[in-house]
Amino acid sequence: MKKAVSIIFAVWLAGGICRAGERDSLLVMFWNVENFFEAPGERGWTKKRFYAKSNAIASTVLLCGDAFGRVPDVVAFAEVGSRAVLSALTGGTLLRKLGYRIVHFESPDRRGIDCALLYRGASLELVASSPRHLFAADGSVMRTRDILLAEFPGLDILVNHHPSKVGDGGGDRRRIAMDRMRFLCDSLRAEGHPAQLCVGDFNDDVWGSGGAGTIKYNGSWEKIDGYFGFGALQVRETVFAPPFLCEPDKAFGGLKPRRTFVGPAYKGGISDHFPIVCEISFGK
Repeated sequence: MKKAVSIIFAVWLAGGICRAGERDSLLVMFWNVENFFEAPGERGWTKKRFYAKSNAIASTVLLCGDAFGRVPDVVAFAEVGSRAVLSALTGGTLLRKLGYRIVHFESPDRRGIDCALLYRGASLELVASSPRHLFAADGSVMRTRDILLAEFPGLDILVNHHPSKVGDGGGDRRRIAMDRMRFLCDSLRAEGHPAQLCVGDFNDDVWGSGGAGTIKYNGSWEKIDGYFGFGALQVRETVFAPPFLCEPDKAFGGLKPRRTFVGPAYKGGISDHFPIVCEISFGK
């Protein structure tokens, strides 16, 4: 961890404010952080447990900086309960020295979870941000997570958390979400925006099962977290799964993510998902 901190502060001190389109590359992390709510809360969610989770999330960002040799310019999240938890994360953990700024909007989701994004003010200039609703066939706003749009010079980032597989009609809702995401990207391209990166939990293994998974269900790995890129950019993606995020899978063998909760039971882990890290380079 000391090595990670030393690398992060070296990059932080050397970095200067730069527009996305003027950089050769960016590092973007996405992570579904499993019910990251304020405390106290339901299921015995105490301030002590909240602070432990906040510090663990911050430590994971630091480990990413160690593994990739640079601080993530952007850290995008799913399952965030409020702006307050992001303020605690950026202001009350080791991330406080790194200058992350918050992009968050309350969504109409029934569970009260939202998408969010942190970006380093030393790396990027935010031009605009907005929540983009999903709409049902009758035109009504769907009670699910909005797509979060953050516009930077040279790059738009869309953070997604598509409807789950639980309940009837989940597939239809996810198709609506995917179509909405693509429509937004097409619209941005038509407006002259050169590149879009869509990251998120898509709740479908849309990339197939040939590579590393981000979540484990009944002993099988699925990759439901990932990215789509459009326009003048190239992306190299890594499922980031250091030992810190893992525990033995006693039921099925191997390893699995260290979860915060299993049903009502607190397990002391961080998330049932592994994060992904996207190394982005820009085309001419």
